[in-house]
Amino acid sequence: MSWSELTRGLRAHPVKPSLSGIARRRSLWERIHMDPWLLGMLLVLMLAGLVVLYSASGQRMAVVNAQAIRFGVALGVMAGLAQLSPTTLLRWTPPVYVAGVLMLVAVELIGDMGMGAQRWLVIPGVIRFQPSELMKLAMPMMVAAWLSRQPLPPRWRDLLVCASIIGLPVVLIAKQPDLGTSLLVTIAGVFVILLAGLSWRFILFCGALAAAALPLLWMNMHNYQRQRVLTFLDPESDPLGAGWNIIQSTTAIGSGGFWGKGWLQGTQSQLEFLPERHTDFIVAVLGEEFGLVGMLAFLLLYLLIVGRGLWLAGAAQETFGRLVAGSIILTFFIYVFVNVGMVSGILPVVGVPLPLVSYGGTSSVTLMAGFGILMAIHAHRRLLPR
Repeated sequence: MSWSELTRGLRAHPVKPSLSGIARRRSLWERIHMDPWLLGMLLVLMLAGLVVLYSASGQRMAVVNAQAIRFGVALGVMAGLAQLSPTTLLRWTPPVYVAGVLMLVAVELIGDMGMGAQRWLVIPGVIRFQPSELMKLAMPMMVAAWLSRQPLPPRWRDLLVCASIIGLPVVLIAKQPDLGTSLLVTIAGVFVILLAGLSWRFILFCGALAAAALPLLWMNMHNYQRQRVLTFLDPESDPLGAGWNIIQSTTAIGSGGFWGKGWLQGTQSQLEFLPERHTDFIVAVLGEEFGLVGMLAFLLLYLLIVGRGLWLAGAAQETFGRLVAGSIILTFFIYVFVNVGMVSGILPVVGVPLPLVSYGGTSSVTLMAGFGILMAIHAHRRLLPR
């Protein structure tokens, strides 16, 4: 065989590189549109959350099993949304936003009552859910959809339109009443506007305007909401009433010390001194049983998730994707900050769960749906023109 014949044969049947197995593994993640690092950290957080929830729920496996099923549904929703392209997400954003607003109106008219609030829609024998959770994604996506079609940074006219998009669902959610969710929805929309490139001068002006509007907000708050603020300022003023929750939570966190009392060994939680210990105040259980070390481990995991999310958002190649991805991950950070802050006494109690640790179905599905959208934006970035 001549040299020319040999080289022709090699060109016709090239030798595969020795790293082809690694390439196949990478292509698998690309085919399913998942980020393995972010997915792995979310799974670790879910598993650790189930461990804490078992103790916080009074060692009831029924609660843990129900939460695990909800996590499974949430993962399925995340995987499904990750397959959608940013173009598809943009196309479906307006109808989903309108449907969410109509559902909030339905809550106002025929919503189901629970714990003194009218926040749920019920399909008998099928599902009971909070439409306000949908707006945590639909509203910032609608703001991003509008801004993506306008020149940036946004003009005054664009800001007025964005304020209308944000204000309509926020007013409906606040009337339920649900102060915590209305604040989170507002923050999600504001993040989109900030990421669109506002000047610091305008941001400071809006901050001063918001501070001036605080007396008006105070006059329109419900009595229990005002009591939460007053209790935050002085929990000892009513230690057996409104101040009970925050006093017991800070006591539980402080008693955990550096290493904690051990799993299932917490006194404040196991003896039921701590209220809402498996939902809003689950951080207190974590602090009492696992101590400062355990809390720092959870916070580090949250920071790693936020950091990875910001990296994925920064890699987006078009305006809509960047604005939506940045808002999703920054709002996730606010979830963690507000929950830990209110349980440790540095923020008023507003009823915000600890992401993927507190017991709850709708919030878990909403959070994982957001991560699915984030992965979709990252996975499809190569399909879009630079």
